[in-house]
Amino acid sequence: MKKKNGLTFVKKEKKIKPHHFTGLFILLFWMAAVTFIAFVIVMIFGSRTAVIGDSMNPVLYNSQEVLINKASYILFKPKAGDIIAFYPHGNKNSHLYVKRVVAKGGDTVLIQNGHLYVNGDLFEDEDLYDYMEFAGLAENEIHLEKDEVFVLGDNRNDSEDSRYGNIGPVKGDYVVGKVWFHFSTEDEKIGFMR
Repeated sequence: MKKKNGLTFVKKEKKIKPHHFTGLFILLFWMAAVTFIAFVIVMIFGSRTAVIGDSMNPVLYNSQEVLINKASYILFKPKAGDIIAFYPHGNKNSHLYVKRVVAKGGDTVLIQNGHLYVNGDLFEDEDLYDYMEFAGLAENEIHLEKDEVFVLGDNRNDSEDSRYGNIGPVKGDYVVGKVWFHFSTEDEKIGFMR
């Protein structure tokens, strides 16, 4: 019998073959691998903590979650303006303190008439902060050792920081890392640190 040329309306069955899934499995594998690697990197080089108290208002507020880059100071030292997380006197039984670095190793610090002086000069961003009612340890000039930083809270009259004897200048060994990201349930509070 001779086959007629022309259109046929018979549907051919499409068979799903195993090689059709290969691309999907490869994609899923790489997504899982990248997620795992990112998780490991964050666990080794980063951590997360909550800010305790109102000492960093208005930049950070009480109970706000922040991410800490633990690798940030492996090659470099903290500099003025950095927000760091540290244990006071290295006491890991304490909660992490989150404060802003205002002076680094080799600098001198003095609080006089409610204002901060670093190396004899008025601190460059001093006009952004309130007059300090308490000078504490910095009432007399403090010379920071090579591996020390002097930290203050942005809300300076409600901050336990380097002015107090239980914290004092922070040694490099006590610094956990640089605070680099903050987030919360409020959209305007999510983002990279400035």
